[in-house]
Amino acid sequence: MNRISEVSFRAVSLTTASRFAEASALYREVFGYLDPAYGLNPRLLGALASNGGSVVGILDESDRLVAFAYGFCGTDRRGFYHYSQSAVVAAGQQGRGLGRMLKHAQREVALSHGMSRMRWTYDPAQIRNAHFNLDVLGARGRWFAPDMYGPGTDRVVVEWDLTRDEPATPDSLTELVVPADPGELRRSFEELLGKGLVAVSCRRLPDGNGAYYFGPADHA
Repeated sequence: MNRISEVSFRAVSLTTASRFAEASALYREVFGYLDPAYGLNPRLLGALASNGGSVVGILDESDRLVAFAYGFCGTDRRGFYHYSQSAVVAAGQQGRGLGRMLKHAQREVALSHGMSRMRWTYDPAQIRNAHFNLDVLGARGRWFAPDMYGPGTDRVVVEWDLTRDEPATPDSLTELVVPADPGELRRSFEELLGKGLVAVSCRRLPDGNGAYYFGPADHA
């Protein structure tokens, strides 16, 4: 996190009806949602905040909400984990470390409820976001969800081990240069993850394209 972010912004848990309404408005603004059907109910945020979920925000020096994330508890055969459903940053505030602040604020909520894992999804074609999730935070891309929200919305599901400061880097890595064809990218991810590999890194290549790197799941 850069020094400007540390001085100018602070992470908080949102706990009041007015903050929930502000978060809902920011959510619609960032995603450009005009149809009320795509809004985020402030009452839902209140219920999440009161029942083990995360409703966290970043305030600027004027106490204005400039970023927001929410999540809830999930479960699988290994136990409970925290699922981060969405995170948004106001226009003009990108690239200032707010995304990292949001994820770490959610991490603190998850740990306070006894959870040691956190999951969320991202679009595998978005190289910058992939790099942030895998290389900056240290999450691992473990599952692929084709058409998660409808046609053309393939997603990678990542899992973040909240107990490890630095994830292990496998000795042997398989490279996947990101193809222009979404169908080819889908097939490649499904094939590699199906072999028991996980996505551990995504980096920008000198030609401007991106490349993923996969390693064995039990060494990542």
